[in-house]
Amino acid sequence: MKELIQKKHFFTVAIILLILWRAFLNAAIPLMDKTEARYAEIARIMAETNDYITPQIDYGIPFWAKPPLSTWLSALSFDAFGVFEFTARLPYLVFSILLVFLIGKYAKRENLPFFLPGFIVLTIPQFFIHAGVVSTDTSLAFTVALVMLSFWEAIKYPEKKIWKYLIFVGFGLGLLAKGPIIFILTVPPIFMWTLISKSFKKVFSTFPILLGILIMAFVAVPWYYLAEQKTPGFIDYFIIGEHFKRFFDSSWSGDLYGFPKQQPLGIIWIFLFLFAMPWIQVVVGKLWKNKKQLFSNQWILFLLSWLLWTPLFFTVSKSLIHPYILPVMIPIALLGLHFWKEIKQKKLIISISLIIPFASIITYGVGLFDGNIEKYANSDKYLIEQSAKKEISLYHYNTKSYSSQFYSLGQVKSMNYEKLNIQLKNENKFYFIISKNDSEKISVLIDKNFKLLASNNKKNMYVHQ
Repeated sequence: MKELIQKKHFFTVAIILLILWRAFLNAAIPLMDKTEARYAEIARIMAETNDYITPQIDYGIPFWAKPPLSTWLSALSFDAFGVFEFTARLPYLVFSILLVFLIGKYAKRENLPFFLPGFIVLTIPQFFIHAGVVSTDTSLAFTVALVMLSFWEAIKYPEKKIWKYLIFVGFGLGLLAKGPIIFILTVPPIFMWTLISKSFKKVFSTFPILLGILIMAFVAVPWYYLAEQKTPGFIDYFIIGEHFKRFFDSSWSGDLYGFPKQQPLGIIWIFLFLFAMPWIQVVVGKLWKNKKQLFSNQWILFLLSWLLWTPLFFTVSKSLIHPYILPVMIPIALLGLHFWKEIKQKKLIISISLIIPFASIITYGVGLFDGNIEKYANSDKYLIEQSAKKEISLYHYNTKSYSSQFYSLGQVKSMNYEKLNIQLKNENKFYFIISKNDSEKISVLIDKNFKLLASNNKKNMYVHQ
């Protein structure tokens, strides 16, 4: 391993292999319920209906929980390449690749391999996973990185004027990626750095604030206006509900699309140290060893402010999930890059960092053995594939899953017990998906009327004929 690391093209080859493997998994692994399949289905409906103003969680039912940037990109990918798992996930892989190239220039400035920071970030478990997950978190992480790095470049290299405008483009895209959270995750760390480094005068003289606000508004405001006009009430729900009540009121009952995730206070730090290992541990160790430089080195101070603010902000929230740490993967990688020359156990750290990619290879291999993916994946893909005759009705007992919606191209319908009895009296042939727990509850009815076609660890699929 030591000899490999010292070779000139090690990190280039490693990056190519990591991206190719991630791309393969994006194509090979089914969309998972609930979150990933939900966002993919919202994008599929958008592409099918050609309605790019109002994302829909089901036909005619608006999805107010998130802005449309991620949905737009997956929908455009469907329009261009067809409706598949890979095309649903393609925009998130592209975002990840763009970030790899965006941070590569910082390695060149240190006379280090261009793809070293990209290697670091791609071997962080949280980042590697989200290079192939349909969600809004990757697009938010990209816009946060665009804002933060544009700010730094504009301050340190004012002759490159494009950066002082790109920061406002980043704000606008962030509003379309996940809403006002873009300001919450970027403005405070920028303010902290500006305050400590005493750079207020330089900041205000560098950035065209009024023109920047116009740029940001040009990017984001038209969609917000059109969305509110088309479905009144969106602004109130999204801004007040999703951005304040969700995080600070764990009993919030206004959530239309899920339920508050009850978590212990401060769990965001556990997420950080678990899903960003081993690089977060390396960075923390180096920061502690070089603690005297924290206020004298502006680059370290900037990255540290960026890294700390997000977990500090979410420390007081009980309603959160582990992807909330995704926006701080870039400062972790850049701090790892900064201290790279001081790291003595490079071989050991790189070996540990490759555990997750190698584990994914082993896991996928095990999944292929004896149909384990089909049995244990949290997806209805393989059940839907058994409904070969598309002209025959397909039903899901009680609430239909998002994966059943996606893989049936919106044909699946929900059916409760009363509707099931009515449908049975019609004696028409139809397909029927039901959880195994529910199957046991109505086993007499099922045994009498249905033939089992397929099953996995959670559900059975029957045909009535």
